[in-house]
Amino acid sequence: MNKKDIRWKQRFQNFEKSYKLLKKYINMEDMDELDRAGIIQFFEMSFELSWKVLKDFLEYNGYLVKSPREAIKLAFQLEFIDNGEHWLKALEDRNLTVHTYDENTAMEIVKKIKEIYLPELDKFYENMLKELKK
Repeated sequence: MNKKDIRWKQRFQNFEKSYKLLKKYINMEDMDELDRAGIIQFFEMSFELSWKVLKDFLEYNGYLVKSPREAIKLAFQLEFIDNGEHWLKALEDRNLTVHTYDENTAMEIVKKIKEIYLPELDKFYENMLKELKK
């Protein structure tokens, strides 16, 4: 096993931890401000790690990737992720939540996480599990 092979697998393990926490808490009833902030934080961690797993995995497979946007676009071109537009929008929303907090925006982002971004992370997680088993 080479260093790049190990790197994406290690990063995937970290992604898996934050992803499972996001899955665990996303369907809470009657979220308050603190609950929404926690969901957004789990999303930020999960999304950040997901694109880094993609980057490491693509580099392991011989591609050069310098940014999250490049990783997403290349993964979409290679049909490793299904919906590049959703991933790019998730990147924008992750950047928005990292730099600002507004209650209305938080409620909107939590809704998007639940309805759009988490299903994309679910597919990504399943694809990466298949890669681990190869």
